[in-house]
Amino acid sequence: MIARPSPQQTGPRPGANFFLSILPRRLRPFAVLVRLDKPIGTWLLLWPGLWSVALAAPALPDVRLLALFAAGALVMRSAGCVYNDIVDRDFDARVARTESRPIASGVISVKTAMAFLVLLLALGLVILLNLNTFAIILGAASLVLVFTYPFMKRITYWPQAFLGLTFNWGALLGWAAVEGGLAWPAGLLYAGGIAWTLGYDTIYAHQDKEDDALIGVKSSALALGERTRPWLWAFYVLALTGFAAAGAMTAIAWPFYAGLGAAALLFVWQVATLKIESAEDCLAKFKLNFWVGAVFFAGIVGARAMG
Repeated sequence: MIARPSPQQTGPRPGANFFLSILPRRLRPFAVLVRLDKPIGTWLLLWPGLWSVALAAPALPDVRLLALFAAGALVMRSAGCVYNDIVDRDFDARVARTESRPIASGVISVKTAMAFLVLLLALGLVILLNLNTFAIILGAASLVLVFTYPFMKRITYWPQAFLGLTFNWGALLGWAAVEGGLAWPAGLLYAGGIAWTLGYDTIYAHQDKEDDALIGVKSSALALGERTRPWLWAFYVLALTGFAAAGAMTAIAWPFYAGLGAAALLFVWQVATLKIESAEDCLAKFKLNFWVGAVFFAGIVGARAMG
């Protein structure tokens, strides 16, 4: 059996616990609902947008655009969590890691969650309207993916691929926000991001594979099983290839490749040391992808700083 982490390990990080503790008691379930205690999901949604804004920029990226993308990632990740928990409330109640989520446990009603979702989507629209017309249309189109994704685990063993399509939309949107259109580097960055997500979310899915098998939920972790490690190598090689090709098409300076090399080392560490039967280790390796995004972004910004 998979070794599950203790409640202390699956709960909020120490800093996040402090943040939740200073909120009014009535607001804490909503903070947990949108995973404010687990910000890694927001970062994974944000990085492709930041990469793209920086890669499309002729010099240092526009700080205003970076701030808009940061706010948008926080709001839309929150909206996605609420919608996902509404759709998956019955499944969540039957999985050890998710049974205490506010909707699954009945702390927040579905009606209240729906109202909260509408509020978050309205905030997302306000942020989106600060972009150019093409970017607004492109951003709105992502809602098709957002609202479809939670159903994928019911019909395919590859919901992680669909998550990749959804979570990396920022790679297209960032370029559009800067250029007012799309170009091949944005598409290559998007493709690389999809492969990246296939890797990290397959690792994440191994936490729940036993419960998922029992309740009929599909995942790449179940599809790949003991073959996961060689597939992770393939996913991450594809990710690096897409990212490198995107940079090459923009004739970017050498710091880009230094950042990409640092990301490659983090990929090697993840796959080589992964303990696939340990939920604790799977979660730790999943979270390591924050640094993948960070070092790659630093490399892009460094390259743009050189002109």
